[in-house]
Amino acid sequence: MRYFKLTIAYDGTDFHGWQIQPNKPTVQGEIISILRRLTQEHIHFHGAGRTDSGVHALGQVGSFKTKSGLSAQEFQRALNALLPPTIRIMEAEEVGPDFNARWSSVGKIYRYRIYRGRVVPPMLWRFVLHYPFPLDEEAMRDAAARFVGMHDFASFAASSGSEDDDRERTTEREIYSTELVRSADNEELVFTVQGRSFLRYMVRKMVGTLLDVGRGKLQAADIDKLYVLRDRSKSGPTVPPQGLFMVEVRHAEAWRVGRP
Repeated sequence: MRYFKLTIAYDGTDFHGWQIQPNKPTVQGEIISILRRLTQEHIHFHGAGRTDSGVHALGQVGSFKTKSGLSAQEFQRALNALLPPTIRIMEAEEVGPDFNARWSSVGKIYRYRIYRGRVVPPMLWRFVLHYPFPLDEEAMRDAAARFVGMHDFASFAASSGSEDDDRERTTEREIYSTELVRSADNEELVFTVQGRSFLRYMVRKMVGTLLDVGRGKLQAADIDKLYVLRDRSKSGPTVPPQGLFMVEVRHAEAWRVGRP
């Protein structure tokens, strides 16, 4: 048996998220379908994390095992030839048997783009939230810094859909770093966050809360209060998905084939 890691970029606009769903186009579903054609095997393809409908990726990671004799480079070429142009395999490599895209992950980086100009260029509208109104960006930066560390993010997470699961799940997460900066052309406000793992809608809720701080509806110091309240109705709104990108998934290099 051989094991492979794929690094994947996609425009999520036309997909119902990452996870395979019956009778709906998904990123995972598209890739699995082609892998099964290439190998004539019932391939299981695991992603490092789920992205919701409309969310994009620059560096999603997936893994699978196969008896196929194809090389990593042959898998990459074949997949890119057969996948829709909105999904690209950026890298493919053979890995060891203990690698799993999800469970071997040691961190993820997400980015959210807010377009601040008066008119969104047509080539950008699928990838940004348009917000041209006044914002206190310094207050937002103060608030963003308060996300760093180990906190209870219950106020920043969507329900799992099950009351029992909500009661049993842990909502503590560690955020390694945050950054809120203007883009090089000064047209976008870009929020980047790195952490070990994230709850459902967590980044989009964090951005909605930052926008409420920028609008003066909340104060930066309220972030600390929200950790204690554990009430998602008190935080900002869940912003739309199109501005969100999974930028990178980090894995330990020791999982590469040939490394000790």
